[in-house]
Amino acid sequence: MNTQFHHQQLDNGLTVLCEANPSAHTAAVGFFVRTGARDEQPPLMGVSHFLEHMMFKATAAGRTAADVNRQFDQIGADFNAFTSHEQTLYHAHVLPEMLPQAVDLFTDMLRPALREDDFEMERKVILEEISMYDDRPGWRLQDAILESYFRGHPLGHRVLGTAATVGSMTAAQMRDYFNQRYSPDNLVVAAAGRVDFDALLADLAQRTAHWQPTGAARDHGNPPAAQHDSTLTDPRVHRHYLAAMWPGPAAQDSQRYAARVLADVLGDSEGSRLYWALIDPGLADEADLSYLPYDGVGAFFSYASCAPEKGEQVEQVLRETLRVVCEDLSLEEIVRAKNKLATSATLMGERPQGRMTNLGANWLYLGRHVSLEQELERLMAVTLDEVRELLAAAPPEPCAVVRLTPKG
Repeated sequence: MNTQFHHQQLDNGLTVLCEANPSAHTAAVGFFVRTGARDEQPPLMGVSHFLEHMMFKATAAGRTAADVNRQFDQIGADFNAFTSHEQTLYHAHVLPEMLPQAVDLFTDMLRPALREDDFEMERKVILEEISMYDDRPGWRLQDAILESYFRGHPLGHRVLGTAATVGSMTAAQMRDYFNQRYSPDNLVVAAAGRVDFDALLADLAQRTAHWQPTGAARDHGNPPAAQHDSTLTDPRVHRHYLAAMWPGPAAQDSQRYAARVLADVLGDSEGSRLYWALIDPGLADEADLSYLPYDGVGAFFSYASCAPEKGEQVEQVLRETLRVVCEDLSLEEIVRAKNKLATSATLMGERPQGRMTNLGANWLYLGRHVSLEQELERLMAVTLDEVRELLAAAPPEPCAVVRLTPKG
């Protein structure tokens, strides 16, 4: 690709990254905040996600929520935000000539007014969102197994928080959290596509000159995987749901590429071992396996849903599928998985939005630039022996299992 990487850190600690591609027809920018559910104290569980919502309300400079939405619409932006356990991202994909306006909007939004009336109004929205997700069995099960697996560690926090934590949170507590975590030395701005890096850098330097660093840091005390086995019952559900977790490589671990290949072999939505073992014969309507790379720690997560009377059989087949892969993993499976993952990464990388996302995420975890070509080269270099070494180091033996079933 005809791209050039740029990197600069401003005097206030803000990191600015760019993959400039003069042949691109669009530009994307993202403001990555290194904060999420794992950075919250238990009484403030959900504050990162709540704060993300508040960014789209009034700004300290006087923009209203209606102004923010109208002005994004006026520049034709494809924009959004999300919060995870480890980051909060605000992003937009625009025509290149509209990039300065998008940067203006984001830098203004990231210094919100955090008014009491907006806070109380948005609290109701968050509580409704929590209630909505509580009605989704898959979401409830994921929350339950993360809490069990990361017991006692904030990686087990619910990103949305709970009705109790969000209900008791105060605007003053949110302001304190914002003042500590939304500092320039805890942010990365990444851009990709047809971008004038010098102009972007000058623009950000001017717009964020008053932002003060705080030395925000993350506690990297990573928990051992907790042993846990439980069954939850709920007469409102009509299917049987199963989730299982066990250790995997961290986001910074060199084995992360082998982990991605293994997860595809075992649990991709089509053509994986779990697909042929559970979905194709009609035992389960859903069955997948994912690799979860976190900052300093990692895990594998498997999920299945089926008719209640097939619950025990599905769990037996899933465990057996995980066990035998250690014995009969084939080169053909590795090659097929690598090709699928490479295609997916290339398709994502052909759009500035995809490159921007990878650019920022890699910097948060690795502190360095990884080009699409480097990513593909490393992925395609994964060998059968490398995946076998991963299986030996981290056997796919669930140490945390949670079920949700209608049976009483």
